[in-house]
Amino acid sequence: MHKIIVEQECGCFKRSDLENYVEHTSKEDALIQALNMKTTMSSDFCGKHDFQVVEEASNFVISMVQEQAHSGCCGGGCH
Repeated sequence: MHKIIVEQECGCFKRSDLENYVEHTSKEDALIQALNMKTTMSSDFCGKHDFQVVEEASNFVISMVQEQAHSGCCGGGCH
């Protein structure tokens, strides 16, 4: 099994319809969904964070890479 893991669920993620810890039997399907999730998170969320997909063992981890200079916050414990 290949799992998609969102490393840190910000407020925008929690309010979205996206799910964490999604499993696929196909590595290719998991990668495609992880990349689609990253695109959705980058384009539809508040813009406070950038996201990246990293392969770790048989999992694809979506993590925040850095904060952008924006006012306001998504409410997910921004630093």
